Amino acid sequence: MNLHDKLQILRELFDSDRLIEVISTLGKNKSRTMLTAFGIFWGIFMLILLLGGGMGLEKLLMNNFSGFSSNAAIIVPQTTALPYKGYDKGRDWHLAMGDVLGMKHYLSEAENITPVCINYVTGKNGKHTSSITLKGIEPDYLKIEEQKIKYGRTLNDNDIRTGRKVCVIGKNVWTQLFPDGSNPCGKYIEAGGVYFEVVGVDVRSSNIGLGGRAENSVIVPLPVMQRIYNTGGRVDMICITGRKGVTMATMENRIREYLYHAHSIAPGDNEAMIYFNMETFFQMFQNLFHGINILVWLIGIGTVLSGVIGVTNIMLVSIRERTVELGIRRAIGAKPRDIVAQILMESGVMTITAGLSGITAAVAILAFAEPMIQKSSDTTATFQIPFSFALGAAIALLVLGLLAGIFPSLRALTIRPVDAMRDE
Repeated sequence: MNLHDKLQILRELFDSDRLIEVISTLGKNKSRTMLTAFGIFWGIFMLILLLGGGMGLEKLLMNNFSGFSSNAAIIVPQTTALPYKGYDKGRDWHLAMGDVLGMKHYLSEAENITPVCINYVTGKNGKHTSSITLKGIEPDYLKIEEQKIKYGRTLNDNDIRTGRKVCVIGKNVWTQLFPDGSNPCGKYIEAGGVYFEVVGVDVRSSNIGLGGRAENSVIVPLPVMQRIYNTGGRVDMICITGRKGVTMATMENRIREYLYHAHSIAPGDNEAMIYFNMETFFQMFQNLFHGINILVWLIGIGTVLSGVIGVTNIMLVSIRERTVELGIRRAIGAKPRDIVAQILMESGVMTITAGLSGITAAVAILAFAEPMIQKSSDTTATFQIPFSFALGAAIALLVLGLLAGIFPSLRALTIRPVDAMRDE
């Protein structure tokens, strides 16, 4: 079959008269056609449903970590587990501002090193109260836990330098202390017996945050919090991010080496300090969903291919049943390309119709479930597949449908008119 014949077959595939004939042929055995098409329908339906659900679930879970840096590490001091240099085990030690300054000189691979102080207090505004996480920070901390400001602004260097008693409140604190939903900027709240002027409202929703959820936090300048609680330069934890290309896992040994030397802690005492590597945490989730996507593709593609094989088998059965018809066509002058175009169009129409029905059904279910899931989880996540993916799936189905008809069409070409007459 030369190139001209192949182009002629493609032109004949889109002939309206032939399409009517194909629909009539497929309709002669509705039960067999429906059952065969169901294999294609179910395969693409499950593939789209699982892919859309998987992408939506991934976004839903990742929204829980919204705004938190994925290449950060958090250092929290603990009780020592080994004796060292005359100190008994079970000794408490504390981080200080001197550790922050020293680590900035010692760790050239670190991009950002910032201290944090945390306390749990009750917030008040008149008769309204809220349980809050009072968090003292420096502006560099906002590079680790990004805020989503609805009203006002974030804390800045001037707040730190002047020691102003200002704060940025989380979404839950705002709704509980200001239930009318008004802009609280410029107003004062009481936190732990101290009054702070509200300069911003952070409406970010996240299930991850230092000391608690971002919605329940009240952010204040670190020097103010240290002065209020008379900590003497002591901090509760230190947050670190690495420069581009530097993994937080490679920095752990150098960080432990510096802090253990500075605080006379045994080098092998891993229990003396918690090194929480957020990079590993995020990578774990990414690997989990990467594995889920691979599994979904394997299941979906396997199901679709089994449906395509079913189409091929049914077309072979159909050709055997239509031996006389095809033989008569050949006898009255039908060219090979006419027979090939007929068979390819039958398999293509069956496949693309079933496939598009599966895509439509899956998209409809995802569209119906999306608002209910968003409402129950109080967050936004898109469960719909991109249009480009749906278009690509439709094109792939058409190609698979044509491929499914190739072998049956070649089988049809082997039928000779004289053999058809003999079968009759």
